[in-house]
Amino acid sequence: MSDPFWLLKPPCGFFTFGMLLIFLGMVYTYCGKAYVRFQGWVYRTKEPKRYWGEVVTYYILGAVLIGLFLYEIHAFSH
Repeated sequence: MSDPFWLLKPPCGFFTFGMLLIFLGMVYTYCGKAYVRFQGWVYRTKEPKRYWGEVVTYYILGAVLIGLFLYEIHAFSH
């Protein structure tokens, strides 16, 4: 029987979590509000710098994790 949690283990976990972060960035961009850890919701119209900083963080971290996944997959194939 195969492992049911294979998507959560490295390197597949990097890809899964990276896609989740990019998806959250897209949802927050569409909604116009973002959840800041330990501080609550930040709205695009009220605090644009803080809002965009949070949204860009989600996009960049997602891209870095997907890049790490691709690097690990390439390293395992050689």
